[in-house]
Amino acid sequence: MILGVTEMLRRVREENLVEGLAERELNNPEGAGFDLRLGKLFRLEGRGFLGIDERETPKGIPVAEYDPAKRSSFVIKPGDYFLTETIEKFHIPLELLAIVKPRTMLNRSGIITSVSVVDPGYTGTIHQAIFNAGPSEVEIELGARYANAMFFEVKGGGSSYRGQWQGGRISTDGRETQV
Repeated sequence: MILGVTEMLRRVREENLVEGLAERELNNPEGAGFDLRLGKLFRLEGRGFLGIDERETPKGIPVAEYDPAKRSSFVIKPGDYFLTETIEKFHIPLELLAIVKPRTMLNRSGIITSVSVVDPGYTGTIHQAIFNAGPSEVEIELGARYANAMFFEVKGGGSSYRGQWQGGRISTDGRETQV
């Protein structure tokens, strides 16, 4: 079952389900989810590896960060790929999970984003990839609403997330053993 706005807002107030939501989401959310804002942008540098027991990601190099005191934007050119970080921080209880999808404005501009699952027990910011697959440059303001999180009940309860991404880190620090 997808949680509705009334239940999501109750859980924000009583359980801190999502921290740092914009006033718009706290006072007048739209649909059956919360819009998330673009907080940070990272370019990837180096090599990645995914093995049976080990992994290594390219380094996430900070490119831009949201500053509520001033407006700033970045241009994503055709073929550019970045990782992003939300302003909002999740605190997912064991009986819920969230699925994060892009806002359609990105699709309409040629931007493809990854779909994220925020597992039961996860705490932290989330990182969606954005890729400009279209023919045009697209300017995006930091702090803009760019994704939407919907919350789902997990019947029978979920297993707590125990992965190494807990807390919202962006990349590995060299090769590491997978949990």
